[in-house]
Amino acid sequence: MALSRIWSAFIIIAIVAASFTCLFSGTGNDIYSRMVVGKAGDTTHTKQVDSATLSPKVAAALIVSKEYKDGDIEYVKTADNKIITFSVQSADGVLSTCKNAVDICIGLIGVMALFMGFMAIADKAGGIRFLSKIIGPFFSKLFPDVPKDHPAFGHMMLNFSANLLGLDNAATPFGIKAMESLQEINPDKETASNAQIMFLCLHASGLTLIPVSIIATRAKLGAANPTDIFIPCMIATFVATIAAMLIVSYKQKIKVFQPIILAWVLGLSSLIALLVIYVNRLSHDSMDSFSGMLSNGIILLIFLLIILGGLYKKIDIFDAFVEGAKGGFETAVKIIPYLVGMLVAISMLRTSGIFDIIINGTTHLFAAIGFDTRFVQGIPTALIKPLSGSGARGMMIDTMKASGPDSFAGRLSCILQGSSDTTFYVVAVYFGAVSIKNTRYSIGAMLLADLVGIVTAIGLCYLFFGSAV
Repeated sequence: MALSRIWSAFIIIAIVAASFTCLFSGTGNDIYSRMVVGKAGDTTHTKQVDSATLSPKVAAALIVSKEYKDGDIEYVKTADNKIITFSVQSADGVLSTCKNAVDICIGLIGVMALFMGFMAIADKAGGIRFLSKIIGPFFSKLFPDVPKDHPAFGHMMLNFSANLLGLDNAATPFGIKAMESLQEINPDKETASNAQIMFLCLHASGLTLIPVSIIATRAKLGAANPTDIFIPCMIATFVATIAAMLIVSYKQKIKVFQPIILAWVLGLSSLIALLVIYVNRLSHDSMDSFSGMLSNGIILLIFLLIILGGLYKKIDIFDAFVEGAKGGFETAVKIIPYLVGMLVAISMLRTSGIFDIIINGTTHLFAAIGFDTRFVQGIPTALIKPLSGSGARGMMIDTMKASGPDSFAGRLSCILQGSSDTTFYVVAVYFGAVSIKNTRYSIGAMLLADLVGIVTAIGLCYLFFGSAV
């Protein structure tokens, strides 16, 4: 049971690391409290320091601004030129995380009910099967265990499309419905099937056309050209998706070099390339407008087509919607235990200080062998992204604030943020929705695809922005 081992390892490693910090660090006496009852944003170890003891980097930053953040340590220059330092907790402790996990699920109820209600209409009207027939020739090669024209193909297509457009709220209900459809033909209800693993690995690779939220954040923080990370992000996430497909195909002995698979992949690649060329010519404001119109317009078009299809088939549309919406409510409640368990383990890992140990060790290792260590400043985003999307976003913002949005580290953190999805959140929600206990090799495959995306992102950052400081 890979998920059980990983979950247990997270908790054991976190407690051991925290105990080590508590025993051997002069500032670790409150670490257990931070891990259990602490909240993100809490400040600790507040003290006044002599400006003469500051590093040149911190001293120079405080000349320009009254505040400077270096990792979890913040420096503040008061009105009378005194320097105050304090630590800021980056993640919630166990108790707050439990509450947040339930809040997430409650927040999902409305979205799940809405989209699953519309999917129930589409299913009764025959729309899902129609979509399955269109995508069937391609998906039947990647999912050989799924019967021809099975509704799961249509659900997976909707999920991938929503992901592609950056519609996370829509992607989750579509994806859960796809997992439920695949579970119906799964012979072992507690073990992930080949089709479920392939679907989830492709989903977790996080292929997105336009990283709107990242571009908006860069603009807000004063980047000279907020959209300059668009092409590297697009390439990195596409490479991660292809890597996920190849890794799972190798494991499942699927021949990917078939004419139909190659035609679809090359066709999608060409379409993405054309969109990249078009979008890259737009200004930031025009890109934001185009993205919103494209993504939200497609959602409204789907709703319209579903309603028209239901009217054409003369089904009881509202009754079908209510029936499907009930299923969305039940699913959102069902995943609460899985999400609480996973997020608590991740919280303990983040608050234990283990990331600082890894980052410092990585810096010293690459410095010792004479390698450029600028990429290490972006590693926190890469480490946290598989665990927490909001945590990685916060780390990306902190990196840009500390180093500048146009710095090498700032740009790298943005590319890393856009190169993959939150693997462990995806595992908890999607497998939890269908009560899968044995995830087999899915987590390993997802993390390997994430690693490909990370390495690609670092290489692209050096290629596009290697001259940046």
